[in-house]
Amino acid sequence: MVKIPQKIRNFIVENFLFGNDENLNNDTSFLEEGIIDSTGVLELVTFLEETFNIQIEDEELIPENLDSLNNVTNFIEAKLKQTKAA
Repeated sequence: MVKIPQKIRNFIVENFLFGNDENLNNDTSFLEEGIIDSTGVLELVTFLEETFNIQIEDEELIPENLDSLNNVTNFIEAKLKQTKAA
């Protein structure tokens, strides 16, 4: 089974980097590096919601949650814990 960070990395590489991940580190800012724009954020959110069966609220659409592989992974893991606890 592919782990959460790898699923997210694969999506970013395939959809925004055209298969080239040589400059993508876990803490690379998607926005600062021009990897994802505002439309890309919506694509990422749709992918995350469908892949991990979660709902991302408007107030959660912030860089602290969605601006690097580390941020997205931590955010998704926290959302999944909330879902299991509910």
